[in-house]
Amino acid sequence: MLAYVLRRFAYGGLVVLGVLGVLFVLFFAIATPDDIARRALGEKARQEAIEQWKSNHGYDRPMWPIHAGEFRSDNLLFHHYATMLRFDFGSSDYDGVPIVERMQKGAVPSLTLTLPLFLFEITIAILVALFVAVFRGTYIDRAGLVVSVLVMSVPVVMVIIGAQYMIAKTLAWFPLSGYDRSLELIARFLALPVLVGVISGIGGEVRFLRTVFVEETSRDYVRTARAKGASEMRVMLRHVLRNSLIPVLTRVVLQIPFLFTGALLLESFFGIPGLGSLTVDSINNNDFATLRVIVFIGAILFVVAQIITDLSYALVDPRVRLE
Repeated sequence: MLAYVLRRFAYGGLVVLGVLGVLFVLFFAIATPDDIARRALGEKARQEAIEQWKSNHGYDRPMWPIHAGEFRSDNLLFHHYATMLRFDFGSSDYDGVPIVERMQKGAVPSLTLTLPLFLFEITIAILVALFVAVFRGTYIDRAGLVVSVLVMSVPVVMVIIGAQYMIAKTLAWFPLSGYDRSLELIARFLALPVLVGVISGIGGEVRFLRTVFVEETSRDYVRTARAKGASEMRVMLRHVLRNSLIPVLTRVVLQIPFLFTGALLLESFFGIPGLGSLTVDSINNNDFATLRVIVFIGAILFVVAQIITDLSYALVDPRVRLE
């Protein structure tokens, strides 16, 4: 068990190093420091201003260890790996604010949105998928599939705009956008984006889980349980759901990184100052330093989520052995 965990962490570390290499190519080799400086200062900026901006942001180093035929330890490649691996993220290219400070401020709004959205969506999806799986092959099952496909076919932006117009503007049930950290108002501001997120994402979840549950109902142990007189609801809850936990866990745990990185569209349209909005603002402001950090953190969370998924398999299914 311990050897397996250590091996998975070693593989995950290699993946993170590879992601850092890709980020370096994208943000330094393809988009050079001169390009980054021109986007920050303007295309008509003087070369002296560009050089000064690069010096202020630490982009004036040689790109590679070998420069002009000699080895340089103070190069961008080593600096990129060293600062990222010790979580020294520096300051924003846009306004000089420390990136860690900005991410700390955005983490709480993102979690207050994505955590209830995640819990509501997965709970409703499991219940609906179990319900339609009970009536598999009937009109209820077909209607559930049709509704799921229709929901999946509607763009998220259309759902957001429609909900804002009908629920927030016309009916005035919830605020159109905004965010308030006080306990009295936070639920009112988050209710509409959570509702929109559940509606836009539940179609795919129900369709996937319904397929898993229906496939599991054809197993021999399910027929044996029915032959012993177990009710259909007991069969679905105690046997089918329990033995379908591996694909369900795979689907659920791999969504954990998105809880921390935020929902881009929801936060942007509803004015929630989370990490999703920070990502969009970084793209609009050509803030490459912040973008690198967000992608790096997302890669680490994804690797950790995969390891947790593998370990959870042994907990929910005793037939699984980690070797």
